[in-house]
Amino acid sequence: MSQSPPRIVLASTSRYRAELLRRLLPDFEQRAPGIDEAAQPGEAPYARAARLAAAKALAAAADLRNALVIGSDQVAELDGETLDKPGSTANARAQLAASSGRMVRFHTALCLLDTRNGQQQLHVDHTRAHFRTLTATEIERYVAREQPLDCAGSFKCEGLGISLFERIDSEDPSALVGLPLIALARLLRAAGVAVP
Repeated sequence: MSQSPPRIVLASTSRYRAELLRRLLPDFEQRAPGIDEAAQPGEAPYARAARLAAAKALAAAADLRNALVIGSDQVAELDGETLDKPGSTANARAQLAASSGRMVRFHTALCLLDTRNGQQQLHVDHTRAHFRTLTATEIERYVAREQPLDCAGSFKCEGLGISLFERIDSEDPSALVGLPLIALARLLRAAGVAVP
């Protein structure tokens, strides 16, 4: 007797990641992974992203037997320091002022966990966002309009945030939004899911 196709589970309640995943798959579930996202002492930003992506997939997969669970995490880095989600208007303005005229690295990690065999596939995308020089008025206007308080780096590149940059260097433009779809499509195909 053949096993039914695996459930696809996104280990995130993020609407941004869900919108991205819908570009590849029409049907999936979302689960809140409920993990501590704090950095560990001395942890590099890219390592934190990879660790949290895997931890999210594992947490969401706890009681699943026939599923492919997608965990993802993004960490922004300016001069070796992590830029966390701002959480407030004042923090968002401060982050954008610090990023003005500079390059910010975004490490977007992806983990695909197959609960049928316990196999984990991991990928980390590295995007370099080059901010143009921003005036205080532009920063104020941008933050007021988009309220990017839950976004690493204090912007939404899929919206008005794209106007903050001189250029973006990336292998996968979807990674900056929060889920690297080129890598995910490859990992899903390797796990037996037809994409496209």
